[in-house]
Amino acid sequence: MTGTGLDASGVPEIDLTDAEVLRDPFTAYGRVRERSPLARLLIPGLGPVWVLTRHEDARAMLGDPRFEINAGSFIRPDVPEDCLPYMRTMSEMDGPEHARLRRLVSPAFTARRAAGFRPRIEPLVENLLDDLPGHAENGSVDLLRHFARPLPMDVICELVGVPEPDRPRWREYGATVAAGSGQGFGEAIPGIMAGAKAAVARRRAEPGDDLISDLIRAQAEDGDRLSDTEMITLIWHLVIAGQTPTNLIANAVATLLSHPDRLAALRANPELMPRAVEELIRWCGPTLLSIPRYAREDVELCGVPVREGEPVIAAIAAANRDPRAFADADRLDLDRPAGPVGHLGFAHGPHFCLGASLARVQTEVALTALLRRFPGLAPAAAPEEARVPDPGTWRLASLPVTL
Repeated sequence: MTGTGLDASGVPEIDLTDAEVLRDPFTAYGRVRERSPLARLLIPGLGPVWVLTRHEDARAMLGDPRFEINAGSFIRPDVPEDCLPYMRTMSEMDGPEHARLRRLVSPAFTARRAAGFRPRIEPLVENLLDDLPGHAENGSVDLLRHFARPLPMDVICELVGVPEPDRPRWREYGATVAAGSGQGFGEAIPGIMAGAKAAVARRRAEPGDDLISDLIRAQAEDGDRLSDTEMITLIWHLVIAGQTPTNLIANAVATLLSHPDRLAALRANPELMPRAVEELIRWCGPTLLSIPRYAREDVELCGVPVREGEPVIAAIAAANRDPRAFADADRLDLDRPAGPVGHLGFAHGPHFCLGASLARVQTEVALTALLRRFPGLAPAAAPEEARVPDPGTWRLASLPVTL
């Protein structure tokens, strides 16, 4: 197929600008995966990047301390000078610095805490569903715009303790972030950080039942705790990373609507939802490629030498459908039993997604309520027509449905 070839040494190459790769990355990466565990991504402006295509190798690299995330792993937007102290998040850290912050923050993001937060997510979901019929235009509703996109920011506001009058503005921030990088993203950051500063100051004066208050009260056994700068950085990073459920929920709905037999089975057996969400993350999760890691030293990957400083990426789209890791990997199986290895939709290793449990619960609540409230839910257009050609994220620009 177009978009793939071989470099001079025989390693497959994938052109990240090729229309076929952008249209169906699961097939494109899957074909390369079956030819080789290692390939080269051709990325305009960055040059070739190593990419691991098989689950075992990708998982190993994501947990290997010889590969680090650093400032080169991200493209930072231009922001005012007063925002700079808050721009370096945990995602950019490694080693002891990252471990310290992770240790202080992780207790607030456990699976148990996420499950306990479910009763506070449920009314947020129901409120959005109450409003859906009122957003109908010509008989259809954009489920992305009016449900999947605002929900994560509503959850973050509830989690952080943002007052009700401020939440419409935070929703605007979330919509800007979910739309991707660009000028609007950079312009939204100062507002997000100002809101984060206000939230921390408010909870220092008036503690409540929210994440910030918990972090202010928390203190490690050695007396360590987060500084205000670290809490503000965490909050604005939550706004960025917390948009994952937007695309996950939209992708999941689009997938279920295109697999009516699976949708019918899930409606008939709602207790399957937790397992179904795991399978939907594996099958159509938004993450196509991992954040680039850089080799700290000369290493060998799949028999190929990788030099110190060279970037390496895991092809999540290929690894999550690797038949070596998952039986009948190309089949969407909402009742798939848990196996010895899991999907890489939330990465792996030290940078495993901190909010994974919250994203799972949020998606479970959203899909359960949506399918219950609207038994006649149907697509109003083919999802492929609204697919965004984003090489790193599998996402939609809109999701028109009839209720």
